[in-house]
Amino acid sequence: MNDIIFAGKHFLTFNVSRHKHESWELVYCTKDAGKFIFDDRMELPYAAGDIVVIPPEVPHENTSISGFTNIHLNIVNAALAFDQPILLHDDANHSLLHLFADAYYHFSSDQEHRMLLLPAYGNLIVKSVIANQSAHPKNKVAEEIERSIVRNYANANYELDAFLHTLPYCYDHLCKLFRKEMGMTPHKYLTNLRLQAAAELLCTAHNNGNITEVALMCGFKNPLYFSRLFKKKYEVSPKEYYRLKVTEKQLSADSDSQKIILPE
Repeated sequence: MNDIIFAGKHFLTFNVSRHKHESWELVYCTKDAGKFIFDDRMELPYAAGDIVVIPPEVPHENTSISGFTNIHLNIVNAALAFDQPILLHDDANHSLLHLFADAYYHFSSDQEHRMLLLPAYGNLIVKSVIANQSAHPKNKVAEEIERSIVRNYANANYELDAFLHTLPYCYDHLCKLFRKEMGMTPHKYLTNLRLQAAAELLCTAHNNGNITEVALMCGFKNPLYFSRLFKKKYEVSPKEYYRLKVTEKQLSADSDSQKIILPE
């Protein structure tokens, strides 16, 4: 998960025409300012030190009157739980800038360094984005909904709608409020959390790829429905995802076993 498949830089640039990616795009503005424009004419103005995180398949363009420079990364299978673009701000130590710059450097280096180090940088960057997002205070009602989802997502009998109706607010208002805070509806957030948990479980291989067991452990009553949702998100079936992860581990183990033993 969190695999960096591309890292690039924009030197002084005034416009990047409308496009979209099959992967997540994370853009760190290193100088000057501009704005991203999305399908519904939603705009995200940004400046140096800002990071724009764009989910897959979201059309966007990037424009600036004065020009901008940036480092941009494309990441597949990112463990991020929102489906709308968000804007983040780097901390005073420029922690994310250092990670983006290092990821760009290692992506541009030789194949051995790229394979060894990029997975670590992908995980660090995604986890830093999650931590950065969590550090900003949320609306109290949205936090209450999020807490309920996080506590109960593994329970296949959890009824999110029933919980929402216990709150002293209009149901539609709650969904809009949560979407504004989290970038997606409560139901989408719940589904993404369950699918991410399933992907993590399949990576552990302790369940031998038992899809029914994984589905139930992650809150899905119907394994077939779970498989459809999983394939839509990760572009492979749960079974194939499990086989790919097992193969990756075997290749990694084989590589480790080929280390040169120096004579005493």
